[in-house]
Amino acid sequence: MMNSVLMLVRLLILCLVLAAKATGDDQLVYSGFTGANLTLDGAATVTPDGLLELTNGTDQQKGHAFYPTPLRFAGGSPGGGTVRSFSASFVFAIQSIYTDLSAHGMAFVVASSKNFSSALPGQLLGLTDIQNNGNGSNHFFAVELDTIQNKEFDDLNANHAGANVNGLRSLQSYYAGYFDDEDGSFHNLSLISREAMQVWVDYDHRTAQITVTMAPLKVGRPVRPLFTTTYNLTTAVTDVAYVGFSSATGTINVRHYVLGWSFAMNGPAPAIDIAKLPKLPRMGPKPRSKVLDIVLPIASGAFVLALGAIVLLVLRRRFRYAELREDWEVEFGPQRFSYKDLYRATEGFSDTHLLGIGGFGRVYRGTLLVSKVEVAVKKVAHDSKQGIKEFISEVVSIGRLQHSNLAPLLGYCRRRGELFLVYEYMPNGSVDKYLHRREGKPILNWAQRWHIIKGIASCLVYLHEEWEKVVIHRDIKASNVVLDGDMNGRLGDFGLARLYDHDADPQTTHVVGTIGYLAPELGHTSKATPLTDVFAFGVFILEVTCGQRPVNPNLEDSQVLLVESVLEQWNKGSLLDAVDKQLGGNYNADEACLALKLGLLCSHPFANARPTMRQVMQYLDRDMPLPEMTPTDLSFQMMTIMQNEGFDQFVMTYPSSTASVDSTSVLTVGR
Repeated sequence: MMNSVLMLVRLLILCLVLAAKATGDDQLVYSGFTGANLTLDGAATVTPDGLLELTNGTDQQKGHAFYPTPLRFAGGSPGGGTVRSFSASFVFAIQSIYTDLSAHGMAFVVASSKNFSSALPGQLLGLTDIQNNGNGSNHFFAVELDTIQNKEFDDLNANHAGANVNGLRSLQSYYAGYFDDEDGSFHNLSLISREAMQVWVDYDHRTAQITVTMAPLKVGRPVRPLFTTTYNLTTAVTDVAYVGFSSATGTINVRHYVLGWSFAMNGPAPAIDIAKLPKLPRMGPKPRSKVLDIVLPIASGAFVLALGAIVLLVLRRRFRYAELREDWEVEFGPQRFSYKDLYRATEGFSDTHLLGIGGFGRVYRGTLLVSKVEVAVKKVAHDSKQGIKEFISEVVSIGRLQHSNLAPLLGYCRRRGELFLVYEYMPNGSVDKYLHRREGKPILNWAQRWHIIKGIASCLVYLHEEWEKVVIHRDIKASNVVLDGDMNGRLGDFGLARLYDHDADPQTTHVVGTIGYLAPELGHTSKATPLTDVFAFGVFILEVTCGQRPVNPNLEDSQVLLVESVLEQWNKGSLLDAVDKQLGGNYNADEACLALKLGLLCSHPFANARPTMRQVMQYLDRDMPLPEMTPTDLSFQMMTIMQNEGFDQFVMTYPSSTASVDSTSVLTVGR
């Protein structure tokens, strides 16, 4: 009898150690999650080994895990008060099938509710949706660990931590890593290294200071935090709230894990017992057996002659077929680059040569070894041979375009399901970095902006009317206009362009492009025309003149289009108030007024009310006056309605594959 009692007591103690220990209403600690009482949804689960697995590698997935009991965050009596100080610590790991690419990240969350059913995966991390991103009614505080650079959220890079309130635009963020206690040097950490790391989150209600610290698992907490920021969470965190985690995937096989977690009110979070944390599953090839290390050198001697013969046969076969191409590619000749030349030019597509990354793939800077020409190599995927012949034919045709305001497309390369588009390198980068002060770029003065607008307008006249075929670009935007050494605007990125004969009717195709630049009629016709390019150019004029993005993500009530806000200023009789404040009033008022009105005219919701690009050029050159327009005109009153409806429609109908919600072009081969 006594033995049975002792065994029962031991079993009870073991269960308590393995499960999360609650040391009061305001304190919890998990050193592994076996037997833990958590509220899970989506892909989240606790593995047999005690890992909290938030996502299981499935594409476009989200998962949440919350402590089931809400905690009282507000001090004082129930019903209101200042949010109390709190601390959290957790050990996490992100495992991607790739060693240098992941999508997306995870976040520690304090939220008013455990219900995130309407939230979206991908870059929104399962925390909110597009319409409500940044809305004050969301009532959440989060510390994100983000593995994708999203331009619409002003992310630092594709490997950072950030503190967020009610949305995905961080209050403060910093590159993932830690500061050494001995010499103060900064050490980078790769969030997708497949290694466990620890994060500490602290909030001090007296100073409203948020502190985020991280380090490798065996280093311990550094003295210097990764970053701090000041924000009074009383405005965001409700009196009673839940604590937990949210995570989401995109189009890449990624798994997000939490190995341990602790939390406390008005004091430091309890220490997590590192020795008791569960082991992460192994990814990648198995380590080679020690037996092989001994046997392989011995066996290699016996097989050296056979291997030599095999290598000789492989090399002979490789040299024999090296110059063969598919029959339909022979005519393209010089426009096809060899993969070896591009590989050497970019030093093996090294990250040190990376110019940008987005939904389309990656762009690398390189120098061709023989010609010494600097190039930008855009690396994208294509789906087997479906439509690739037509697409390459159009790429080569575009390579014959000649205009001073075009970024020359030099050619292409195709290898193992990958497509490489080779452009002449533009040293001054894209216009959007100057408008939105990215990478320390200076402000463009008005003369430069006016010159860029006129240059791109001239280029579009050439594409629509003056070349042997009609070329519809389909993705005109500030990030696709690059600046050469003399700061001339050049239109680039013809990965989505379509060609057809003059006087021919353009064919219906997939809707592609970038939200904010898409003409409303594309929603029901799916037919790109020169007038859809005119619409995007109108938005581009407004973006350059106002220094604002086409879709404003900062407002809490709803997503507001730039066209709508400019029209509102005109209705108030203060049209020039829409001009970029960074210019400090140093601009030509007549030219700015013309640019704003012309931008509104070009982005008119009715296609037949828009001018052609030749007419646009005549307006810019003052060869022809603008049509009489007033802000109270019925067509322009309808613009706001049409734009908002069009925007919502594209977001709902084309969330990922055809329209780019993250302001990045999406290439559809076989268009």
